[in-house]
Amino acid sequence: MAEFFASKDWQTFLDVLPSIPAETWDTFYSTVVSTLFALVIGLPLGVLLVTGEPGGVRPLPRWVMRLLNGVINLLRSVPFLILMIIVIPLSRLIVGTSIGTVASIVPLVIASFPFVSRLVETSIREVDSGVVEAAQSMGATPLQIITKVLIPESMPSLIANATIAATTILGYGAMAGVIGGGGLGKVAINYGYYRYNLVLEIFATALLVVLVQVLQSIGTRLATRCDKRVQKTKG
Repeated sequence: MAEFFASKDWQTFLDVLPSIPAETWDTFYSTVVSTLFALVIGLPLGVLLVTGEPGGVRPLPRWVMRLLNGVINLLRSVPFLILMIIVIPLSRLIVGTSIGTVASIVPLVIASFPFVSRLVETSIREVDSGVVEAAQSMGATPLQIITKVLIPESMPSLIANATIAATTILGYGAMAGVIGGGGLGKVAINYGYYRYNLVLEIFATALLVVLVQVLQSIGTRLATRCDKRVQKTKG
């Protein structure tokens, strides 16, 4: 044990330890911001995938739906590591650099919004068609059906799926350390994997697991509070 605490790995761990809080915050920050941007883009796209199909509340031309589905499927099929490299020029154009926490947000959003749109599509499809038909019979417009029926009725599922998206984005963000992204991924890869420092690698991974658990717990609580069925049971 004394030899371990005197080893180079332990000394490197002590040298890097003061920067861990900042790296943890960078990981949390990039995850939250990327999730928010992915929701801003993915939520309306997911709604369109349902409402714009034939028989939907606001059908769109077939070529528009095919184009929309094709773009989403194409982006989802590209592995994240490859996508990060492809969008490096775009990251430089938007944020002025391709290295660091802020730069990693660009590929994170591009990789995650198609995934989010499919999750939103799944949530919207879970809404009882009878509720939609009732709203239509009362003269509700497509926008009113979307904002006052589809989204409110699917809110518990939307929150649960947003939590899944956030934890997935957290994992993507850790991989961004390969191309110079910040956060715990950088610590695990640059100081742990590349320098064969098992202590730092395990420590950074453990912190990522803790963050996932925190996000999952928060998302589960919010989804439960929004679920009318759970509230009725408690009442």
